[in-house]
Amino acid sequence: MHLTTIIVSYNTRHLLDECLADLHKAEAPVGGGACVVVDNASRDGSAEHLASQHPDVRLIRLERNVGFGRANNAALPHVHTPYVLLLNTDAFMTPDSIKRSIDYMEAHPRCGVLGARLLNRDGTPQPSARRFPTPWNVFLLQAGLERWFSGTPRIDPSDFDADQAQECDWVPGCYFLIRKTVIDQIGLFDPLFFLYAEEVDLCRRVKNAGWQVHYFPDAHVVHLGGESAKSDGEVTASRQIDALSIESNLLYFRKHHGRAGLAAHVLFEGLAALLVGLRDWARRRGSARLSTGLQRWRVALTLLRQTRFGTTPTR
Repeated sequence: MHLTTIIVSYNTRHLLDECLADLHKAEAPVGGGACVVVDNASRDGSAEHLASQHPDVRLIRLERNVGFGRANNAALPHVHTPYVLLLNTDAFMTPDSIKRSIDYMEAHPRCGVLGARLLNRDGTPQPSARRFPTPWNVFLLQAGLERWFSGTPRIDPSDFDADQAQECDWVPGCYFLIRKTVIDQIGLFDPLFFLYAEEVDLCRRVKNAGWQVHYFPDAHVVHLGGESAKSDGEVTASRQIDALSIESNLLYFRKHHGRAGLAAHVLFEGLAALLVGLRDWARRRGSARLSTGLQRWRVALTLLRQTRFGTTPTR
């Protein structure tokens, strides 16, 4: 057996059957595989459904929602195969995706992590091969100034060729194939992160250890996105996601860019809100985006204190 798949589930019972069916079809060409599902204290009967309808799946029930990275870490003691696939419940692959992915990694021994071509339900592309965020390129993106600073590497490269396999900085965690030897060397996710930025941090550590991260277009994965968050209600989820994303950015920039990078990021958040708001006002579009941006900045300042300047997660 070459592969163990880890799936983190949180209130996505409606997706589990389709996700597992697609996974089993894709496992067949590589001789099958083991599957571990970590249930993040779901309230929709996900764990009970898995236990009764999918007895072949190893189920780990957590007593509370610990987030994406920490839940994946809980499955590590059950992994004894050369490859580990981290898969979201809202990610649906074509039957040849795993076989093609493993064949590619076998042919590229320095590739430690492999990501797929991510698509929406209608076939339109999602960002699949990304560059590391910095306080500066995040500011340019938020302020809408990227085209004026063409020499700055964008998080999503403008010259990206989706049809070519290529090395990149990081790939999204919804389909994340990693070698067990890499995990043994550097560990899996940093428990500092509850949600968001955990795969960015992991890919950075992978590359720092001398491995490569590759984007692989021949593995096609339809990714819905945000399904777990929707279970908490649209309004609540939207606010929570925004706060979690802001917090993860604070933690990430403090860890990888130090106190100066963290300070620059926080200041740039406020400046981006101001610039966008002034631009909308000059174009007579109102001040709604200014209010939204300043509210985001206020949240960032609050979380800066609550995280002890980006050193401690709030949950």
